[in-house]
Amino acid sequence: MSQTSAVRTSGFGDFVVRYGVILLGVVITIVFSLTTSGFATLDNAVAILQVQAVAAIAALGMTLTAIVGDLDLSVGAVAGLSVTVAAEVMIRYALTGGTALVACLLAGLLVGGLNATLIVFLRVPPLLATLGTMFTIQGLKRWLVDGQTLTTGMKLPDGTTVKGRFTPDFIAIDGSSIAGIPISVLVFVILAIAVWVFLERTRYGRLFYAVGGNEEAARLAGTRVRRYKFGAYVISGLLASIAGIILASRLGQGDVTAGDSALLDAVAMALVGFAVLGARKPNALGTFVGAIFIGLIIQGLIMRGLPYYTQDLIKGVVLIFALLMSFAMRRGQRTARRGGFTAAITAVPEATADGTAAEDRAETAAGKDGHG
Repeated sequence: MSQTSAVRTSGFGDFVVRYGVILLGVVITIVFSLTTSGFATLDNAVAILQVQAVAAIAALGMTLTAIVGDLDLSVGAVAGLSVTVAAEVMIRYALTGGTALVACLLAGLLVGGLNATLIVFLRVPPLLATLGTMFTIQGLKRWLVDGQTLTTGMKLPDGTTVKGRFTPDFIAIDGSSIAGIPISVLVFVILAIAVWVFLERTRYGRLFYAVGGNEEAARLAGTRVRRYKFGAYVISGLLASIAGIILASRLGQGDVTAGDSALLDAVAMALVGFAVLGARKPNALGTFVGAIFIGLIIQGLIMRGLPYYTQDLIKGVVLIFALLMSFAMRRGQRTARRGGFTAAITAVPEATADGTAAEDRAETAAGKDGHG
């Protein structure tokens, strides 16, 4: 009886761990669709993806670093740096949108390379290295604009007036659509698919997981561990700069606080991904689903009139839920399995003993009949 109960508990735990986040997302969608006017529309679905695109792209980069080591805490600051760099190039120096794109990407690659150097070659722990980089970048981007939001027509501390502006082609990144889908959403979806294919369908992606799973074993097998770890942080910096480009296109100015909230959002999306389909590891599909999951909750509650300043509270609760789904439920599932296994092992000698006793009784009875 205890064995059957343990097996049932294990089966239920398996189901909850694998499908809990997806099923909860479906339930949330149904509830908001029935109670909130305008929620169940294509326009709202596109709006959710567009709002989440910035943090989700940064989260894809964070997913890569989490696979080989640990979370990259500088992604939000790198996104904010891209906003500042874009504003400097187009507003202060009146250069083209294409020039701003290249400058933002180079800034992301530079920060990614700095993180990689600190972690891979100088052996600084990843969380400490990226935390230090985060604070450095936040200070740098404020220093570049003298702590002010850079806008067209503003006066600089030296008395000069800036006359540049964000170019139409740059604004179009988040402001224009193709077949009704914003370009920023298309960029997000394409990048998500590309990262998924890379990690799940290529030899290099499998080696990323090998490095993160057991670095020493991967090294002994001939994998160039340093190269893969270095590449993960560089790609993370590049993706964070792309997220910042979309944010800059959305804002149209050099906001000094831009990107500050992207870190928490990216962490939540990446960690929710751990619980999707019971993966219990960083993965691109989980990060994509995590972005949609968080977007559904936030968008639905905002449409229901929830104040914007409660969003961080909601994200924190969602994050705790995801961690419980991924880790606590998994531990309970393993305990149930061990209980079922123990019950099965215990039942073997008991059954053997019962069978032996029955055989002894049968032999005794047969002997008596023979003597009789």
